[in-house]
Amino acid sequence: MRPLPLSFYARPAAVVARALLGQRLISTVGGAPCALRIVEVEAYIGPDDPACHAFEWHRSPRNESLYGRPGLLYVYFTYGMHWCANVVTEREGFPAAVLLRAGEPLEGLAAMRRRRHRAKDTDLASGPAKLAQALGISRAHDGHVLARAPVWIAEGPPVLAHRRGTSVRIGVRLGADRLLRYFERGNPHVSPPRG
Repeated sequence: MRPLPLSFYARPAAVVARALLGQRLISTVGGAPCALRIVEVEAYIGPDDPACHAFEWHRSPRNESLYGRPGLLYVYFTYGMHWCANVVTEREGFPAAVLLRAGEPLEGLAAMRRRRHRAKDTDLASGPAKLAQALGISRAHDGHVLARAPVWIAEGPPVLAHRRGTSVRIGVRLGADRLLRYFERGNPHVSPPRG
C-alpha cells in the first residue's frame, strides 16, 4: 500500500484530522508488519491553541518536529511513561498537528498483542499511548517522514460524514472547549469516552 502524498498533510489541521479517519496507519517497526484503520484523532492548531505544545510559539528540542514540514511524525513522551504520535500539518514553521488517538487493528495483531500485553482487540490501540505502543512507535520515529517505512499512512475507505462524530478534546485542561476531536461513531476501538 503506497503512502499518501505529502500534499495530503499540507492543509489546515482540522481538515486533515477529518480526512485521516478511515485511512490506514502502517508500521513495519522491528520487522513486524502491522496496520490499523484510523478511527479517532484530535487537532492541535498553533500558537493560539493553549493545548498545543507550541502555544505562544513555544519551541524546544522536544517539539522541534512540530515546526517541521507537513507529513512528519511528531512523537512526544507523556506522563513519564508513554509515547504519543502526531502527524504534522499545515505549513513548515507553523506548529499544527493531528494526534493519532485510536485505531482499529487490521493486520499484525499478534505483534500488537505482544507489545501491548493484551489479548482483547478493542484494547490494542484504543488511545494515543496504546496506538503508539501497539505499532512500536517511539522517540526514535520523531521527525520521520510519513512517505516511507517503517511508518506511513496509506489510503483507506473514508468515514462517511454521517458516521463522523465531533467532540471536545480529551484530557486537556486549557482549550478544553474546542471541538477538535473527530471519531467514527459506534466504533468499539474509539477511546473512552466514546462520544
